[in-house]
Amino acid sequence: MAATTWTRHHIISLADFQPVEYDTVLQTAASFQEVLSRRTKKVPALQGQVIANLFFEPSTRTRSSFELAAKRLSADTLNFAPSTSSMTKGETILDTAKTYLAMGTDIMVIRHQEAGVPQAIANEMDRLQTRVGVFNAGDGQHEHPSQALLDLFTIVHF
Repeated sequence: MAATTWTRHHIISLADFQPVEYDTVLQTAASFQEVLSRRTKKVPALQGQVIANLFFEPSTRTRSSFELAAKRLSADTLNFAPSTSSMTKGETILDTAKTYLAMGTDIMVIRHQEAGVPQAIANEMDRLQTRVGVFNAGDGQHEHPSQALLDLFTIVHF
C-alpha cells in the first residue's frame, strides 16, 4: 500500500477514522519496532516540538507511555499535575490549556475523567486558530484511542 499523508490534526475519537488512517497508524507503528530493538532507542522525528501531557486524573501506564514515546521521538515534554497547579486556586481546564499554549506547546495529550474534555480543548485550540494538535489519552468511560490503537496493533501484528 502506498504511503498516506497524515492530515488529521486531532485524535479524539477513533470513530472518526477512515480505514486508510488505521493503516497509516499501524504501518508507522510497525516501522518503529526496529527502532525499539536498537541500543539507542531515539529518533529525531519530533525534535524541536513540545508535547504537554495534561493528565487531570491519576495515570501511571498511559502517562509514562506518552512521556517515553515523546522522548524517544526527541520531543521536549511538559508534564502537568493538577494537585500542584493553579487549578487549586480556581484556574479552569481551558485556562490551563491556554497556559501551555503560551509556552509553545505543539501537541497536548489530554487525560480527564469526564467525557468530552479533550474535544473541548481541541475546539478551543481550533477557535484560537492554533496549530496545536490534541490527543485524547482517555476521557472517562467515553474514549481511549491510544489504548484502542495499541490493542489493534497487537491483534494485527502478533
